[in-house]
This record gives sequence, C-alpha cells and structure tokens, in this order.
Amino acid sequence: MAPKELNIDDYIRKVPDFPKKGVLFYDITSILTSPKAFEYCIDCMADIYRGKHVDAVAAIEARGFVFAAPFAVKMGIPLILVRKKGKLPGVTLGKSYALEYGTAAIEVHRADVPVDKNVLLLDDLIATGGTLHASIHLLREAGAKVTDVFGVVGLPALHYEKTLPDVTVTTLITYDSE
Repeated sequence: MAPKELNIDDYIRKVPDFPKKGVLFYDITSILTSPKAFEYCIDCMADIYRGKHVDAVAAIEARGFVFAAPFAVKMGIPLILVRKKGKLPGVTLGKSYALEYGTAAIEVHRADVPVDKNVLLLDDLIATGGTLHASIHLLREAGAKVTDVFGVVGLPALHYEKTLPDVTVTTLITYDSE
C-alpha cells in the first residue's frame, strides 16, 4: 500500500553553520519526533524495495540504524550493523577510509553478512559517500552482493555519485546546495 503523500522537506530541520561555519546541516532528527513523518519514510522505503530481491539491510552507525531497524522488521529481513571500530564483540571484518582530516574505520560481524545474498546498504543522509563506499567494500569482501544504497536525504552537490559509481543510489529527497 502506497503511503499518503507527505512533504518530507517540512520535517527536515536546516541548521546553518553546523558543524562549522558555511555548512548547512540537514537534521533528520526532526523526522523522528513526528511519528507521521517517520512512518512515511519507512513506508516509502518498503514501497521502493518491495518486490525487489533484498535479502538483508545493512545500516551505518548510528542514524542509519534508526531507519533500517523498522524497515527490516517491515520487510521481514535481517539487519546488519556497520559500526565504528571497536564497538562489536566477536569476529569482525574492518575497513579504514579517509576523512577530510584523518581516517576512520568501520567493522561488521563476519557471521552477520550473508554470502552471495543481496544486501541493501542504508544511511540517513548521503553526502560525499565516503562511509558508504567503505561499507560497500567491507560487505562485498565478506561475500555479500551490494548493488543498492538508500538514504533518506541526498546531497548530490557533494558528488556522491563519483564515490558510488557502481551502485544504484536512491533517496527520498535531495538538496542541491552544499
């Protein structure tokens, strides 16, 4: 069932000069304070991926978890957590990647990644695509097939398509300013 139309832009707070001067921050936490807007996002995601062969959803810490968990339940598929290094117990696989100033690392439980299965990668907002790029490689190294990435918000002006050239990127809303 298609969700009733809602202008999701009305539920995204725009915060100028955060986290630094000159940056306009798109804050999705205001979606979470509105059950109607939050449910709309989850229903839209389910409509987009229902009928497509998605075996699991992988979510990036931390806001990606918030959207991926109800989506996974609604779709009846497993949820895989992509976390910052050192946050997962047991056998993990990790990937380091470059940031604007330095590096970061992510990990996933090896046992959670389904081999030769289609995994949708999800985050709340897609900016430069760096963390998603590292996550795609991490999941693929573990044996998953990753062909699709989803974000509630996309910022194409930051050229994530250059960082994510071999996946289909889908968002509910895009903003062209940086």
